[in-house]
Amino acid sequence: MDQDSHCPAERELVEAVRGITTFSTTSPSDEEQHQPQAESLCQVRKESPEKVELQDSNASLSPNSSMTTKELQEYWRNEKRQCRQIKLLFEIPSTRIVEHHLSKYVMYKIIILQTGSFDSNKSVIERRYSDFEKLHRKLLEEFSEEMEDVTFPKKTLTGNFTEEIITERKLAFMDYLRLLYSMKYIRRSKKFIDFLTRPELREAYGCLRGGQYSRALEILLEVIGLQERLTRGNPVSIVPTLCAIVVCHKDLENPSGAFEYGEKALSCLRAHTSHRYYIPLLETMITLAYELGKDFLSLQEKLEEWKVRKDPVRVFTLKELAVREYLQ
Repeated sequence: MDQDSHCPAERELVEAVRGITTFSTTSPSDEEQHQPQAESLCQVRKESPEKVELQDSNASLSPNSSMTTKELQEYWRNEKRQCRQIKLLFEIPSTRIVEHHLSKYVMYKIIILQTGSFDSNKSVIERRYSDFEKLHRKLLEEFSEEMEDVTFPKKTLTGNFTEEIITERKLAFMDYLRLLYSMKYIRRSKKFIDFLTRPELREAYGCLRGGQYSRALEILLEVIGLQERLTRGNPVSIVPTLCAIVVCHKDLENPSGAFEYGEKALSCLRAHTSHRYYIPLLETMITLAYELGKDFLSLQEKLEEWKVRKDPVRVFTLKELAVREYLQ
């Protein structure tokens, strides 16, 4: 049969299989990826497409060869999305003065927008001067060369709460964040990502441990979108947040919502079956699938395959893992 007569779905499936082979060679135990795989793959394809074709043809399809057509197509779409750089804009439209019994400080409202997106893709956080100062100090320790020409607003002995100083710092912090994000190694660093997400995540996990699942879920759903955009190409890093969302939905008796985010987490762990969340997540997904009348046998098979390959060890439940996050 002429190749041009293949249907679009078949052609896309062939492309998907080729795209997967590169990721199949990744070590399952590699939890942290300092260089995003998708971006590296895109660069290699641009520079030497014939080399990639040879690599793809020789690579093994295991363990992804058992994926369905739909899963293969979705996998390839996700890879293509990762090849496109996500650009973020930082705006500080307003501030507020916070007064406690023994302290007084300014909170800066930071809006993080994805370029070319609608308002639904924005994230809103608040940080004070000391938070920026702490970030700057940490970045200087790790990226002294990159930070050499980066200026930081200095402290003043008086006038910190005047409109003039607050406006000056607001503009300075906005330029500061934009400059940091423009530097590849800094925007990918854990220190920069933690600055933008860790306070909210700590609050969310605190609510989760206290049984305030609705409030925890509200915060987690706000954070996950920003995490996804900041860690594009390293999906494993957002697995704990996705699993915490699963736990919240499950305890709020919303199995369909829990299953939806569980599928996202499993997709992130497809090539990382040694990840600490993998088995607890699989066990939870089997329970949810059975409850929802979905296919749980394929999930059960994956669990049994893992047990055959690994020595039996004590595994925490998904909820036990979640409540242990951000304790320090």
